[in-house]
Amino acid sequence: MNKLNGIHLAHNKGTKKCETIDFPLPKSVIIPMSQHMGAPCDCLVKKGDEVTVGQKIGDSGAFMSAPIHSSVSGKVTDVTDYLLPNGSVCKAVVIETDGNQTVCPDLRPPIINDRQSLIAAVRDCGLTGLGGAGFPTHVKLNYDPAKTPVDTLVINAAECEPYITSDYRELMENPNDIIEGILLVQKYMGIPMCKVCIENNKPDAIELMKKKTAEIGSIDIITLPAEYPQGAEKVIVYSATGRIVAEGELPSHQGVMVMNVSTVSHIYRYSQDGIPLVKRRITFDGDAVTENKGNYFVPIGTRVSELLAHGKAEDAKKILYGGPMMGMCLFDTEQPVTKTTNAILAFRNGESPKTTACIRCGKCVRTCPFGLMPLMIEKAYNAKDVEELKKLKVMLCMNCGCCSYACPAHRPLAEINQLAKTLIPRK
Repeated sequence: MNKLNGIHLAHNKGTKKCETIDFPLPKSVIIPMSQHMGAPCDCLVKKGDEVTVGQKIGDSGAFMSAPIHSSVSGKVTDVTDYLLPNGSVCKAVVIETDGNQTVCPDLRPPIINDRQSLIAAVRDCGLTGLGGAGFPTHVKLNYDPAKTPVDTLVINAAECEPYITSDYRELMENPNDIIEGILLVQKYMGIPMCKVCIENNKPDAIELMKKKTAEIGSIDIITLPAEYPQGAEKVIVYSATGRIVAEGELPSHQGVMVMNVSTVSHIYRYSQDGIPLVKRRITFDGDAVTENKGNYFVPIGTRVSELLAHGKAEDAKKILYGGPMMGMCLFDTEQPVTKTTNAILAFRNGESPKTTACIRCGKCVRTCPFGLMPLMIEKAYNAKDVEELKKLKVMLCMNCGCCSYACPAHRPLAEINQLAKTLIPRK
């Protein structure tokens, strides 16, 4: 087994046995026109319009983008400027639900018979990577096989962050969809081998997938050690294949395509029913949630405040999109569930630990998967020494947070790494 540095975390997978159920339909949703890496969508509806489930309400002519669809049927009550968690502003569509969940009559299963029609179908369904990064999936598929031939499809089912069990539930509830999605991608993208990578803290999922794929020679189930950040793209490529994705490279440059397990499963379902990405399975957990912890199918655009009320989380002081390591703190509970949301976690303790002076123990270096030197990056950042930051390879940092977690002085090393990146001019 190929292995990079990392850390061992308490798994806290308390919702792993909670089967996914539908979250109650909210009275209204707010759907931002930016839910992915790349260009935001232009709004295709206006105040007063009636919309249906799956109707396209946003799109862009930019290559690095993905269309956005209504998750509910009802009436558009507003199109407004909306402040995203990252500080940028985009348009957002506010829809008052009618309770009927009428499906758009124009939806049809796509016709997929070659590589380009698969890519077109993936774009049409508005799919972005469901692991949380939000990279438009059709862009990932749209590589040039003559320049970067891909021979291995890596399915990321590691789910290494504490608390989150949404991908685990996909493995347990929809193994056939996952396999059919893999075979679909392999067939039309011409990828001969697939490795489904699952951490060893999910033995029942590993057993189930091995049983389901026993007669399929092109799919191999890989058991990974349960060590964070096993699910990071470059880490899982190395763990599964031994190949190193260098600075500035994509996995395709090393002959690998990485897809989240829920992403590939959704591709198959869309090929069968034509329903675009309009809901997310999320894990709802945390010590502030006193009721109804579990996994839910939530319409995109549902406000986080609806979940907090459902979980009686009145004492929550810190609320996260995603996991405690790489998740994003919410500044407003009226923020909605988006395509990139795989968990909402609510905690009672919102205090950050007191920071003290660096004692140069080197723990941040020993835990970094890429062997970076966060203590030296911090020094170079404080001096605004751009050339030194380049030498220290700060752009390789994936912000996994291992350095901050391991630091006995509680220094915000991961945050400093991100700030240091902004000093380096982008091409």
